[in-house]
Amino acid sequence: MTPMVPTPTVGFDLDMTLIDSRPGIHAAYRALSAETGVWIDADLAVTRLGPPLEQELAHWFPADRIQEMGDRYREIYPRYAIEPTLAMPGAKDAIQAVRAAGGRAVVVTAKHEPNAKLHLAHLGMEPDAVIGWLWAEAKAEALREHGASVYVGDHIGDVRGARTAGALAVSIPTGPCDADELRAAGADVVLPDLTAFPAWWDAYRADLA
Repeated sequence: MTPMVPTPTVGFDLDMTLIDSRPGIHAAYRALSAETGVWIDADLAVTRLGPPLEQELAHWFPADRIQEMGDRYREIYPRYAIEPTLAMPGAKDAIQAVRAAGGRAVVVTAKHEPNAKLHLAHLGMEPDAVIGWLWAEAKAEALREHGASVYVGDHIGDVRGARTAGALAVSIPTGPCDADELRAAGADVVLPDLTAFPAWWDAYRADLA
């Protein structure tokens, strides 16, 4: 009898991994800028997605306004950012590949968790869990809690989170970090994008057998 191979839980980042949120985030920043009268270079901001919102807002607002502006941005975000956001190529198939093998797919993101869930619901993606408000090494908390042995992301912060959790760091250069940066940060695997994930996943599971 062939031994049963445990199917790992796979964690996925959200922005620029599962979703291309640049159009929506761009619109939300422009709305916040118009409302406050404070210049925000939305074109620049969407080139450095990944870190928590407050890090970006610190480029445009004084320290004593960042919390207020973060709260306001998250409040207006659903109005401007959900509809324009698209699924990244291969995103749905990647989640389905994990689920089809009997595994669990969890999303671990720095994004405000309610807004992350709105994106996934709007795009018809159904992971087993969504955990927000975690960045870089802090992502390891959720990855460990859910038993994820693989974490897929586009940023060196995602690599750091995976390695802190003792998970395999699978990277895709579809966000602000290129393949060389991701490898230098310690990525175990670099795929061109998520369309390559199902074949890699099948091979990875075969190697576990």
